[in-house]
Amino acid sequence: GTHIIYDHKFLLECKNSPVARTPPCCLPQIPGVTSLAQSSLVKLEELKEQNESKEAMPDQDQFEMDI
Repeated sequence: GTHIIYDHKFLLECKNSPVARTPPCCLPQIPGVTSLAQSSLVKLEELKEQNESKEAMPDQDQFEMDI
C-alpha cells in the first residue's frame, strides 16, 4: 500500500489548528469522559486554592533543629 509520511513541523502546526481544538458536534455529554465531571471541577478548584495558600505561606523547615 501507499504510506503517507508527515513532516514533524507539519504535525506540530496541525496540533495548534482551530479544527484540532474543536470537539465533534454530535459528541454526547458524558461526565468524566467527554466533559469534566462536576466532582472533578470541584477538586480542581480545591487544589488551586491549596496551591495558592501554600504559595502565600513563607517556607518553613520541616523539622526544627536544636543547636
